[in-house]
Amino acid sequence: ALSSHELALKGFVGSHLVVSLQGIIQAYKSGITLQGNTTSLGRWDFSGSFFFSISTITTIGYGNLSPSTVAGRIFCIVFALFGIPLNLVLLNEIGQLMLLGVQHCARHLEEVFHWQNKASFLMKTCALVTGLLLFLLLPPLLFSDKEGWSYDEGFYYSFITLSTIGFGDYVIGMNPDRTYPSWYKNVISLWILFGMAWLALVIKFCINILESSSDFCQCNKKSVEMAEDLMDGSKNSVTGLQNAEICSDNDTKMKGPVESHSYTAPTEAL
Repeated sequence: ALSSHELALKGFVGSHLVVSLQGIIQAYKSGITLQGNTTSLGRWDFSGSFFFSISTITTIGYGNLSPSTVAGRIFCIVFALFGIPLNLVLLNEIGQLMLLGVQHCARHLEEVFHWQNKASFLMKTCALVTGLLLFLLLPPLLFSDKEGWSYDEGFYYSFITLSTIGFGDYVIGMNPDRTYPSWYKNVISLWILFGMAWLALVIKFCINILESSSDFCQCNKKSVEMAEDLMDGSKNSVTGLQNAEICSDNDTKMKGPVESHSYTAPTEAL
C-alpha cells in the first residue's frame, strides 16, 4: 500500500502532467511548431495562408507562423523578393488615389461654395477623421467581438500592424477556443493594405510640416544674422539684399503645408 506522502506526490505529479499536456495541445492548436519537421495544418488553410502572405509582403512579420520545410523557406524568400517591391508599388497607387480624391473634393467645394483655403483645410480634416475611424477607432470594436480583446488592446494591435512594427504579441485568428468566419482574415488583409497607405500619407504630411517649420526657422535665423551684419557694417548692402530675397522666396514657399503627389510607403528597417 502507498503511504499518504506517496499518494500526495503521485497526485501532485499527475496534476502537473495534465497541465503540461494541456499546454502542449494549446500550443499546437495555436500553430506553434512542436518539432522541426511538423506544422499545425489548421493554420495553413486558404485564409491563413493569404494572411501570412500579406504579413510577409507588407514586412509586418508577426512571427507566429513561419515555413518549416526547406522548400517552403526557399519559396518564401523568392516570394518576398518579388512581393515586397510590388506591394510598395500597390501602396503607392492606393495612396495617390486617396490623395487625388481629397484634392478633387476640395476643388469641387471651391467651385460650389467659392472657398479658397477653407475647402482644402476642410477636406484634409475630413480625410484625417475618416481614416481615424476606418483604420484605428472602429476596427478595435471588431477585434473585441471576434478576439475577445479589450478596446485598448485592439487599438494597440491596429497601430502596431499598420505601422508595420508587428511585435507579434497580438495576432488575429489564433485563438483555438474561438470560431472565426471565413471572410475574417481576408477582410483584415484588405484593411491592412488600405490602412498602411492611409497611415503613410499621415506620416508624410507630418514630415512636410516638420520640414516647413525647419526651413522657416532657418530663414528667420538668416534674417537675424543679416540684420546684425548690416548693423555692424561687416557686410555690404548687396549681400544683405540677396539674403533677403532668398528668405522672401522661402517664406512664399512655406505658406501652408506643401501638397505633393509623390508617396512613399512605410517599410521596416531591415
